[in-house]
Amino acid sequence: MKILYAGTPSVAVPPLVHLAERPDVEVAAVLTRTDAPVGRKKVLTPSPVAEEAERRGIPVLKANRVDAELTGRIRDLGVDVAAVVAYGALVPQAALDAVPHGWINLHFSLLPQWRGAAPVQRALMAGDTVVGASTFLLEAGLDTGPVIGTLVDEVRPEDTAGTVLERLSRTAAPLLADSLLAVVAGSARPAPQQGEVSHAPKLTAEDARVRWCDPAVAVAHRVRGTTPEPGAWTTLDGRRFKLGPVVARPDERGLAPGQCVLRGGAVLVGTGSYAVQLGQVQPSGKKPMDAPAWARGWNEDGVVFE
Repeated sequence: MKILYAGTPSVAVPPLVHLAERPDVEVAAVLTRTDAPVGRKKVLTPSPVAEEAERRGIPVLKANRVDAELTGRIRDLGVDVAAVVAYGALVPQAALDAVPHGWINLHFSLLPQWRGAAPVQRALMAGDTVVGASTFLLEAGLDTGPVIGTLVDEVRPEDTAGTVLERLSRTAAPLLADSLLAVVAGSARPAPQQGEVSHAPKLTAEDARVRWCDPAVAVAHRVRGTTPEPGAWTTLDGRRFKLGPVVARPDERGLAPGQCVLRGGAVLVGTGSYAVQLGQVQPSGKKPMDAPAWARGWNEDGVVFE
């Protein structure tokens, strides 16, 4: 089976590795977004998928949109099918039609739940206890195509969006390979999506801002869903203050929303219900540190997050 692989971020690397190392799959080329500025010096850097493909000697096509010229190049590859994992751009109908067996998307949700760019992040922010992955036939709509296969996973107490995505990217890689092979062999039975539709738009910095008037559980869900990107934050003395995952503490009450105190060796913050306990924090202009280490410089009244 000869395939085109379309993907960009690090979460798309494990499925590429799995496909590239299978004897029954030939990755003819990789399609990824163009090099992007990274770091304070804004150095143009290839995507993680591009770096992996180049390391393996796989030809790389770089484009932020699939236009007529690129569609022609894809057609000329002579692939049987295309695999998509977080490529980051829509594939127009002409390009969909340019591949004989279509484009198979690996999406990190149990469709039709959480259609969109940030399925795992939105699922954790909503407090979902079950997540998963789906393979489906790509079509013009956003994540609307018929589903080929699914994989279910449970959210663990220590999970963040980053850990769930990393885990799913590995465990769902065989699902993608099996789906591609089944589609090419004609044995796949794609089924229309059924159930309640929910949407997962790309996260913004404002989505990651903690709202201390929310209940403690909602605060904890927001933080874990926005870790590591874009990164949960609040403000202290008008400056941005970053937060790692927090733990709800129903045994700690009586603090006003945003009121932060050191109590029994733990750094606690009031919410709209009971307190949460801070783990790692990063004050503006400083490196990440454990919350108790940061709290050593307080006066006895603590501080108040805004």
